[in-house]
Amino acid sequence: MRTLVILFLAILSVGCSSRTALDRHLDAAYRHYQADDCDGVMLELSQAERRSRPRDNVQPEISLLRGQCLERQGLFVDAAQTYRFIQARYPASEYAFRGRARLETLRQLGHYQPEERVVTHAVTP
Repeated sequence: MRTLVILFLAILSVGCSSRTALDRHLDAAYRHYQADDCDGVMLELSQAERRSRPRDNVQPEISLLRGQCLERQGLFVDAAQTYRFIQARYPASEYAFRGRARLETLRQLGHYQPEERVVTHAVTP
């Protein structure tokens, strides 16, 4: 019984330290973003993604910050793809809403053109 309790506590502590590391990487990514250091942001986000694999609920936040950094670097097509990924994968999250807003801003600035829907009409002979 004692072994089970020790094993349980060890597993529990690993989960907590993983969450702490994930939060630390996300916090560092936001600090790099504030300092306009997108290389640092991308590095921290990659490390946060590795820590968050079991926790899919953090991915939309990571993706949104990645998209914002891509915008800062002038990679508007990649940023738009990232925002569209968030909308497709996490449509009910607040980050999907923010992604839609970023896409609209990119569209208004002329950096993003949504795919136009082609309407075809049947021709009668």
